[in-house]
Amino acid sequence: MTLRLLAVHAHPDDESSKGAATLARYAAEGVDVLVATCTGGERGDVLNPALNTPAIHRDLPAIRRREMAAAAEILGVRQQFLGHVDSGLDQPLPEGCFAKLSIEDAAKPLADLLREFRPQVVITYDETGGYPHPDHIRTHEVTRAAFAATDDGTPRKLYYQATLSRAWFQAMHDATLAAGLESQMGPVLDELPPDRLRATTRIRCEQYFDTRDRGLKAHATQADPAHPFFHHSRDVERAAWPWEEYHLVGSTPDTHEDDLFVGLR
Repeated sequence: MTLRLLAVHAHPDDESSKGAATLARYAAEGVDVLVATCTGGERGDVLNPALNTPAIHRDLPAIRRREMAAAAEILGVRQQFLGHVDSGLDQPLPEGCFAKLSIEDAAKPLADLLREFRPQVVITYDETGGYPHPDHIRTHEVTRAAFAATDDGTPRKLYYQATLSRAWFQAMHDATLAAGLESQMGPVLDELPPDRLRATTRIRCEQYFDTRDRGLKAHATQADPAHPFFHHSRDVERAAWPWEEYHLVGSTPDTHEDDLFVGLR
C-alpha cells in the first residue's frame, strides 16, 4: 500500500516553517507527500529587509512561486497551488480573495484534490489558524469542510499543527541557557500566549532539521535572517526537542503517537 500524506497550508513558506522536517522525513521514507498551498502569497509582506525593494514587490507573485518550487525540491515533496487569491491583512479584504469566498467555493479545489490524491493523513491548522491571518483561519475551515465532504469510509486521520508552540520556544530558551549560550527567545516568549492545543503526536525528525532550515531559507523574501529562529544551536535543539508535534483530531491517545500513520499501515 502506498502511504500518502497531504499538508494543507495557506501560503508559500508555511510548509517550511511548520512541520517541514516531518514532511522531509516521510518523503525520504517513501511516503507520497503532497503540499497543497491555498493561495499564492501575492499580498504578503517581504520580511527579509535586504529584499524589501520596489523591484521585488513588483514581481512578488512570480518570486513566491519560484521560492515554493525550490523549497519543495529541498524537502523532497510534491506541491500544488489551489488557485485562491491571497487575502492579505489589510482591511477591508479585497473582493474575490480566499477569505471572502463562501466555504463551499473555497473548499471545492481541495475537495477535488482529496478525491484524486486520497491521502490517509491530512495535516492543517486548528481553528485559530496558528495565528490570526484570515487565510490561515480559512485554511482550517476549508480543510475541515473538504475532509468531511470526501469521507468514503476509508480509514484516514486529520491532524492539526502543534509545532512552534510556546513549549518549544521555552524548551529552546531553557536548553540554550543551560548550555551556557545566549538565548534570543526571551522577547518571543514575552509575546506568546499559553498553548491551547494538546500535542498527541511527536514525530522524531531531528536529522531533517537542516533540511527544514534550507527549505525555509529558500523562501528568501519571507525569511528574516535576524529572526531568533535562525539563531539557536541546532545541536541544542536536537538534544532538547528532537521532534515536531501534532494534535490528532477526534481522538486522544493514552500516550504520544510516534507515527502519523499509526493504525493505517
